[in-house]
Amino acid sequence: MKLVIDLIVFLLWVLIKIGEMILLAGDFVIKKITRLLKNFKFPKFSFNLQRKRRIKTKKTKKEVSIFPGPIPHFIKLKYFLFGSIFSFLLVYIPLLLLIFLQNLPNPRLIALRDISQTTKIYDRNGVLLYQIYANQNRTLVPLSSIPKNLINATIAIEDKDFYQNPGFDIGSIIRAAVANYQGKPLQGGSTITQQLVKSTLLTPEKTLSRKIKELILAFWAERIFTKGEILTMYFNQVAYGGTAWGVEAASQTYFGKDIKDLDLAQSAFLAGLTKAPTDYNPYGENPNLWRGRQKEVLQRMKELNLINDTDKESAEKEELTFVPTQSPIHAPHFVFYVKDYLIKKYGLVMVEKGGLSVVTSLDLKLQEKVQDIVRNEIEKDALFNLSNGAALVTNPKNGDILSMVGSRNYDEPNFGKVNITTSLRQAGSSVKPITYSTALSLGFTPATILNDSQVTFGDSYQTYTPVNYDGRFHGNISLRIALANSINVPAVKTLAVIGVKTMVDQARKMGITTWDNPEKYGLAVTLGAAEIRMIDMATVYGTLANLGDRVDLNPVIKVSDSQGNVIFEKINTSKTKVLDSGIAYIISNILSDNGARAMEFGTSSPLNIPDVSAKTGTSDQFRDNWTFGYTPNFVVSVWVGNNNNLPMSGIVSGITGAAPIWRGIFSELLSKNPAQKFQRPDNVIEKNCIGRKELFIKGTENSVNCNPPPTPSPSASPSEQASSH
Repeated sequence: MKLVIDLIVFLLWVLIKIGEMILLAGDFVIKKITRLLKNFKFPKFSFNLQRKRRIKTKKTKKEVSIFPGPIPHFIKLKYFLFGSIFSFLLVYIPLLLLIFLQNLPNPRLIALRDISQTTKIYDRNGVLLYQIYANQNRTLVPLSSIPKNLINATIAIEDKDFYQNPGFDIGSIIRAAVANYQGKPLQGGSTITQQLVKSTLLTPEKTLSRKIKELILAFWAERIFTKGEILTMYFNQVAYGGTAWGVEAASQTYFGKDIKDLDLAQSAFLAGLTKAPTDYNPYGENPNLWRGRQKEVLQRMKELNLINDTDKESAEKEELTFVPTQSPIHAPHFVFYVKDYLIKKYGLVMVEKGGLSVVTSLDLKLQEKVQDIVRNEIEKDALFNLSNGAALVTNPKNGDILSMVGSRNYDEPNFGKVNITTSLRQAGSSVKPITYSTALSLGFTPATILNDSQVTFGDSYQTYTPVNYDGRFHGNISLRIALANSINVPAVKTLAVIGVKTMVDQARKMGITTWDNPEKYGLAVTLGAAEIRMIDMATVYGTLANLGDRVDLNPVIKVSDSQGNVIFEKINTSKTKVLDSGIAYIISNILSDNGARAMEFGTSSPLNIPDVSAKTGTSDQFRDNWTFGYTPNFVVSVWVGNNNNLPMSGIVSGITGAAPIWRGIFSELLSKNPAQKFQRPDNVIEKNCIGRKELFIKGTENSVNCNPPPTPSPSASPSEQASSH
């Protein structure tokens, strides 16, 4: 409190001193001029703030007091008044005006500001999947694309003198001043230029100072931009309710059509919205209030001779149909996968505000069919205590994702929004083709004999005893039979020979991104003990489908900026040779050999599709069940299980859960695109071996004994069953 009093006293003292200086200066100037006019040599005067005048002559020099004794109060008052008036008019007002103007934004920023625009994601056939925007859904359009009726309707209801006024309306200013004086809310009636300034440069607060800023900026903007430029900016930036900013977004939001296709009735509706978007919103609390506003717009247009009676009556009678309020979203798991992909490539700001147009690889018609297949099969398999499923369809040649079903139902409240295709899960025996691809690279052949018998690995601190899915051992079997029937023990023994690090390094080359440290994985990695992602496994099997060429998944075909300039287009697909073509061909041949897998799967399993290679996998305690399959032009990946990792029940083979879904999807694909056969590479030869024609990489055909091995009687393994078929 004392500080405030001191400040007030100081301010009064300053004002008095300013007034004193003005009066003394005036006294000096007047007397000086008077004496000069009389052409008389007067003594020179000076003054100071001690109220003393020094009089100088040739002979004497003395000081006399203007006011002998204490200064009279009326003199102090006069000093105070003069000082106050002078300071107010020549100091305070100019300073305040300068500060006010300096705080105003530059109206040129209306055109230069970074305007948020909506990013649109399409499927490969141009079907809109989703629109991405941050708070404001906006698409810029030129004035030439806006219907004449909408331009006329907006001018008629918002600013009938738009082409004549200087950016503000004197009548509106007077009404606003009167309303403010009467204590009423500030009146409307802002010009189009004022509304543009308010929506882009100022806050929506309803204060007199904001109104003054609005008027100054509107007048200023009219000196910078043409009327056409102001209209274009207005139509692209004004709010039309909800997240719809600009006429194009409004047209899509309310009518689901391009702005150029609006008729008179629809144009009158949009023109009337801007006054109070919340009140006139057809989705709001008063869904029919817009009708009166629309009629008001049409009446104003009629009064200004912009339409005739017939047009007015026809528009009033037209029944407007509004699209649902929810933004449509198709293939939601895929859409958000693409959004993350775009953010990593272009940044969040560009994706949410840059107005990108993104053509993706997804085929929405196929997506919907795959979604139905997954949903229907999961419902049938409810008795197995499984609640969810996921599927991925890719083109191995170019990395296109044709379908991505992340769960059986995206709207399922407990787990639906989790995208299993990008989640970490255990893959079971579906990783065995990586192990055997590595083994073939190190000199193994499909005819190499592997011993399926009990074995224990480890030391005095830790041991590992692998077991087979069927609970039995099968003696000496060929690599082809071991892989085709997904026998566990031979796979583990093979990995023990080639080394975990070697196998993990090959897995990473083929597409696995989650295996970062080979030293922390044991021999069980070949049975799926290390977690993987479905999208990575699709790349692995795509590498086999491409005969050893790795092609990473890329869900985007083309990206254009808000001006239509192409900033990315997938033309030449990047391929990396990570596996010998002959080895990839042999693995694919084994996985399509229905006779070879008959020992465990029978001859009529869901995997039996001619010329299609397939591999199943089941994780420990039946928590995950997989089927992967491919041809040269398709890779289909399927998972079933429970998101909370609860074990499934009743699944006794790797073909009961995921395989029927996989077969249904592949049948759909092959109904329109017959399976392509793999072309045998030049380094693969055929030789009779172990009672059949076997394939070999040139130079390895004589490395094995092709006489049939003795077949021992199968023996039971320990009672524990393995879950990696």
